[in-house]
Amino acid sequence: MAGVITVALVDDDRMLTDGMRSWLGDQPQLRLVSTAATVGRLLEPAPPAAPYAPADVVLLDLRLRDDSTPGENIRRLLHSGSRVLVISTVPDRTQVIASIRAGADGYLTKDNDLPTLVAAIEDVAAGRGAHSPELAFACAHDDSPSRPRLSPRERQVLLDYASGMTLKSAARRAGITVHTAKDYLNRVKAKYRQAGRPTYTKIDLARVVREDSLDDG
Repeated sequence: MAGVITVALVDDDRMLTDGMRSWLGDQPQLRLVSTAATVGRLLEPAPPAAPYAPADVVLLDLRLRDDSTPGENIRRLLHSGSRVLVISTVPDRTQVIASIRAGADGYLTKDNDLPTLVAAIEDVAAGRGAHSPELAFACAHDDSPSRPRLSPRERQVLLDYASGMTLKSAARRAGITVHTAKDYLNRVKAKYRQAGRPTYTKIDLARVVREDSLDDG
């Protein structure tokens, strides 16, 4: 089915799993292809099940009963070729930030409605990332050393450049010279390097913009 987004669910709550089958079953643009209680069972299904074929998006419960860590689960799913949308019962600020830093494309609490979940899955599948109130709040209140404090002008130049603009275009938009824009960008890179998150390329810069939700305002 062309254009259909394949979805997998990793959650050890059977009631939620059954509910998700019902919810997503009514969405023609989405197809729930597999469910599992752990990431290990999803990636390595027991015979005679067919080998796991990566879904476009995996909905991953933050806390699973096998004592696996969210960060490791996210990395395993990313390595398999899927994008990850974390779902949780609570908007734990520390866990939200850690999940995004580990590579998840979004974070939702389980009390969101179906349209919000569907929109988030579509955004994640398209590579845009799912921006939610939980994620915005966590990022706005993140004061960890790994999140550099950027000046308004540093942030503006970073956002414009990371979005695809040339440095010349970013400078023109900010009303500054290219030399000054480059200086701001170098300051941003230095701050992230000091925070232990080096940004060598435009792709790296786009990644930290997404991880820190800098484009959420």
